[in-house]
Amino acid sequence: MNRRHENRTRRRRRRQHRGRWAVLGVAVAGVVLAAVAATAAMLADADPQDVLGCKLAKTPVRISGGDTLLTAADGSPLGYLPRGQHRDPVDMSAMSRWLPKATVAIEDRRFWSHGALDPYGIARSLVADVVSGRTEQGASTVTQQLVRNRYLGGETMNASRKLTEACLSLELFRRWSRRDILQAYLNTVYYGHHARGVQAAAWTYFSKPARALTLDQAALLAGLPQAPSRDDPLSHPAVARARRGAVLKALRDAHAISTARMVSAQAAPLGLAPDPSHFARRIDPAFFAAAQTQLAHATDGRSAGSTVRTTLNERMQRLAQKSVDHWIAAPSDPAAAMVVMDPSSGRVLAAATSPGAQHLSFDLATQSRRQAGSAFKMFTLVTALQQGIPLSSVWSGPPSLTIDERRCRNGTGPWVVHNYADETSGTMNLVNGIAHSVNTIFAQVAVKVGPDNIVRTAQKMGVTSPLRPVCSITLGPEGVSPLEMTDAFSTLASGGIHHAPTFLASPASRGHRVLTKSIAARATYALSAVIHGGTGTAADPGRPAAGKTGTSEDESDAWFCGFVPQLAACVWVGYPTAETPMTSLDGFAPVVGGSVPARIWHDFMVPALAGRPVIQMPQTKAQGMPQPKTLTTPGSQSPPQGQTQTQPQTQTPTQTQPTPQFPVSTGPSSGSTIAVDARPGGRG
Repeated sequence: MNRRHENRTRRRRRRQHRGRWAVLGVAVAGVVLAAVAATAAMLADADPQDVLGCKLAKTPVRISGGDTLLTAADGSPLGYLPRGQHRDPVDMSAMSRWLPKATVAIEDRRFWSHGALDPYGIARSLVADVVSGRTEQGASTVTQQLVRNRYLGGETMNASRKLTEACLSLELFRRWSRRDILQAYLNTVYYGHHARGVQAAAWTYFSKPARALTLDQAALLAGLPQAPSRDDPLSHPAVARARRGAVLKALRDAHAISTARMVSAQAAPLGLAPDPSHFARRIDPAFFAAAQTQLAHATDGRSAGSTVRTTLNERMQRLAQKSVDHWIAAPSDPAAAMVVMDPSSGRVLAAATSPGAQHLSFDLATQSRRQAGSAFKMFTLVTALQQGIPLSSVWSGPPSLTIDERRCRNGTGPWVVHNYADETSGTMNLVNGIAHSVNTIFAQVAVKVGPDNIVRTAQKMGVTSPLRPVCSITLGPEGVSPLEMTDAFSTLASGGIHHAPTFLASPASRGHRVLTKSIAARATYALSAVIHGGTGTAADPGRPAAGKTGTSEDESDAWFCGFVPQLAACVWVGYPTAETPMTSLDGFAPVVGGSVPARIWHDFMVPALAGRPVIQMPQTKAQGMPQPKTLTTPGSQSPPQGQTQTQPQTQTPTQTQPTPQFPVSTGPSSGSTIAVDARPGGRG
């Protein structure tokens, strides 16, 4: 009995003791309130830099960068570059109207009336803490919390840090509007599960953008920043539900919602729909990978948390992908890659690969290195023109040619060059030689101009892969990527000005002249014969165009690269993991540059150019060049039975172009010594 009496006495004394402390706390709080109010009033009229010594302009931003968002040229999202924390800043107009209201109600209910600091909030917090004997309420305003997240992240909390926080908050409040402060806070505060900012949080918990959040969903998010681990709805749904209820009650108390609406929202299920793959999703993965690589080189990894606009033209990308998918459809089919560029700027407008190739560890469009075959003859042609060899020069194209020169011998003896299927091409000028991709003619031209000069031409026109100056370089035995070849052909389309290919909208690629206008015009004229009467007739888009077919020795690589003045594009087809001959595809046996690749190019170019003006190719000054003669070549075969070539939808201009006449010179005969390499040559 006595013991129970003693316990009651102790409890009564403790209550009396707490009461006295509460009274004392209220008194102290009143003094503090007066002091804080006086200080705040003084600082409101003074410059915080002068009074407290902080300098906002010199304080580095320490906010965690978050993910980098890559967008297409029109601003539509392509995907995120993960940085550990997901962050996607958005304007307040792109948020649900309930997010800022709920955040202010639960975090800083007097935000719209007080300044950077809230003296009443500080006093209220102090009283609550003194009465309870522990920390019950925070006193930080939204402005202070923004400063803490943006400028002081990671610093230890102490008196000096609190003073700096207050100083920076006052200065920030003087410079920014309340709306800007609240928007920045909503884009920087941490919501748990690597989500920083409301947009990332909305996708993390509900798989929707912040603008689509309902009242109850916005209330759930608004309650997370105070303790994102404790209130985690994925791990502790009951706790999160209670916290959401507190936010809804705060909204009701602020007269933002009615009691009935509060009750209805409190009864709603959490409705979580987490999507862990959202920030790993990639639209147009081939283009995305290339843009990511270029961004890393351009910024040295300092792009975290930003939005980066790329050069991707979504219409061009869609058309390129559709064309590739139409011809490369079955799982057993080889892969394909296509790159499209704007010759006037170097901007890569599209980079498409066949579906099976998108699971490779490297990007076929920009990182693969495959034999270009006879598409490389373009560089030999340009080099010959640079050395004064005219398009009217006459060359002999026998079925095979033995080239015996010491510097070109291989391990078995002289280099023996064959035309495709050992066809006899006869005697012809250089235009017909390139139009019908005659190996024995271009082997002679390569020796005459020098393999090292061909390599230099290729490099200045855009090829960056290592190239050996071997005699068979003209037949394309060296590995190059579709991006490099598109870049090189784009140099001709721009009249001899090379623009480095770029996947990023800024900075713009600065072009520089690598070929004279005359050289570019003559090469373009000769390459137009490929499409309008040579191995690439299947690519003919119904308007002035130029290009070149290419097929490796064993038909394991097939190319078509071509251009009109507005666009340049290259298509590669082959098996990506091995040099496997393509013996049959869609009725073409074997697959060569003038068959499937040329048709993919055609099926892209026709709709891509629909509605765009027909621009004539640059003309050469001389007249009278003979038109290309028609030969039977694999590239000019008709579509197989049951297939029809898609008809162009654009205006069909007159394809008879003025042809230049140059002084006729005769190239070397088959008896000349010509440099040779041990590697096999290409086919047109």
